[in-house]
Amino acid sequence: MAWQVETLDPVFVQRARREGVDALGQTVRRVPAKGGEPLRDVLRRARPGEPLILASYSPFRQIGPYREFGPVFLSAEPQADDVPSLDAILSENHGYFAECAALRAYDAEQTIIAAALLPVEGIRLQLRQWETRDEMVFAMLRFPAHGCYAARLNRSV
Repeated sequence: MAWQVETLDPVFVQRARREGVDALGQTVRRVPAKGGEPLRDVLRRARPGEPLILASYSPFRQIGPYREFGPVFLSAEPQADDVPSLDAILSENHGYFAECAALRAYDAEQTIIAAALLPVEGIRLQLRQWETRDEMVFAMLRFPAHGCYAARLNRSV
């Protein structure tokens, strides 16, 4: 069993870049990076001055009570298509996460069925424990201070 990292929906990314519209139909904000903003399309931190887009996004695929929209930064220009592995984004050297992250597990109806606030080094262990629970379909990593969406982890066999 493994967890596959998913970044932002490519259709959303293209629409935000080309049309300047986010997932709620709002005009996106184009801003220069201060440096350190988490880029959800490439799962890395922004460099100072890098052109960014700030937009509303939902990582959920169906409507329901847990579906939510929140702010995400993405690169204003296309980047390499290489999605870092889970091990890479949890690596101390990568810098996407600081000391801890929120981890939530969801079932097929997109209902939260488990959640934990963990030090980054504890996330792999928690995911291994969750692999024993068949009802867990995907998980989400979130930044703990603001609660913002960081990445989706799809369960694969």
